[in-house]
Amino acid sequence: MSPFHCLLLRFGRNRVNSFHLSHSLATATNILDSNDKIIATRISNCNNLHHLDQIYAQIIRNYFLELYPVQFHWNNIIRSYTRLNSPSNALHVYITMSRTGVRPDTFTLPIVLKAICQVLNYVVARQLHGIAIKLGLETNMYCESGFISLYAKAGEFENARKVFEQNSERKLGSWNAIIAGLSQGGRAKEAIEVFLELRESGLQPDDVTMVSVTSACGSLGDLDLASQLHKCVFQAKEMERSDLLMMNSLIDMYGKCGKTDLAYRVFSRMKERNVSSWTSMIVGYAMHGYVRDAVECFHCMREAGVRPNHVTFIGVLSACVHGGMVKEGKYYFNMMKNEYGITPMLQHYGCMVDLLGRAGLFEEARGTIEGMSMKPNVVIWGCLMGACEKHGHVKMGEWVAKHLQQLEPWNDGVYVVLSNIYASNDMWEEVRRIRAIMKERKLAKIPAYSLSTSSY
Repeated sequence: MSPFHCLLLRFGRNRVNSFHLSHSLATATNILDSNDKIIATRISNCNNLHHLDQIYAQIIRNYFLELYPVQFHWNNIIRSYTRLNSPSNALHVYITMSRTGVRPDTFTLPIVLKAICQVLNYVVARQLHGIAIKLGLETNMYCESGFISLYAKAGEFENARKVFEQNSERKLGSWNAIIAGLSQGGRAKEAIEVFLELRESGLQPDDVTMVSVTSACGSLGDLDLASQLHKCVFQAKEMERSDLLMMNSLIDMYGKCGKTDLAYRVFSRMKERNVSSWTSMIVGYAMHGYVRDAVECFHCMREAGVRPNHVTFIGVLSACVHGGMVKEGKYYFNMMKNEYGITPMLQHYGCMVDLLGRAGLFEEARGTIEGMSMKPNVVIWGCLMGACEKHGHVKMGEWVAKHLQQLEPWNDGVYVVLSNIYASNDMWEEVRRIRAIMKERKLAKIPAYSLSTSSY
């Protein structure tokens, strides 16, 4: 009796679905009689993570990989796990592959790098980089761009630059990786500078490049640059052929630059819109105080049958904050939870605390904070502290200050705002006490720092 028939008997009465198991066994039996392309196709076409787990854990790991100890099949399984959004399993297979003595090849490393970028396992990443250097694959176009992305996500921009600059004949993928890494890492100006270097190199940017660059431009709020980039976008891909991601990036860029009219022009010409398209418009309107436009856009989005996500609601709630729309803010906050089943995040709570605090509804703001499912951060406390300063609320200000001092004992902004609250109530003895504490602890006011500044 073959090992596969034994396996069938062993699992015939357990919880494993008989159809899936029979299919797995039939697949495995056929695998042994098929060529490599058929093997690859059957693994690649597996669209069920549980089914793939069964194939790998019960059959492939025990029999197939021992009979076919080549990189090709290992790569396929790793790729399949990554494709099914299971990067941890992909890394586990790679580690198992290494322990069996199978050396990675030019295809293995990029696949594993993609999984590492998802789970941000920098220990394995550095080991992989060492292997790439040892195998002479560090300048492989896929490996190179993968390591650049990984180091940038880790905030190790110097290492990302080193990998990028070591190859004078770098491909567009490496340029895209460094530009995206800098843009997403809050280094928008550097991202633009690298983009200009790319243009001078003679390589033509593609839509991937332009998505990253427009995002960087939006962060800078540079309208002149935005206009130039708009032209570059359609040099990379004509508007009729432009994909959603690129068009959404233009909307986002113009919205952040304050040109919501240009953002809407792009939006209105789109043949297809997704949640990101609508959300970019809503956030753009909210960011610049166009409250009615933001709310109207949100209602149009719902009428169009597009389901809002957590970012959409950040935009809507931000609009309510700008407009002082307490009733509407509560309505949308409850809609998010009850109608769409979206669990509030720190940003949503921050908007609500800011909204209630500005309106002087301190007990409701306090209740919102105490009802949070996670610990409030300094921004949330800062919103309420700013409201206390605005309304001169001493008792609440003292309560908030205690929490802020626990989170950031070095932050003099807490003491400054508390001192201002005391001063607005003519409590000069308390003002002198706060200043004495600051002097004793050698705290100096940080220029342009304000606890009341909301990032929502």
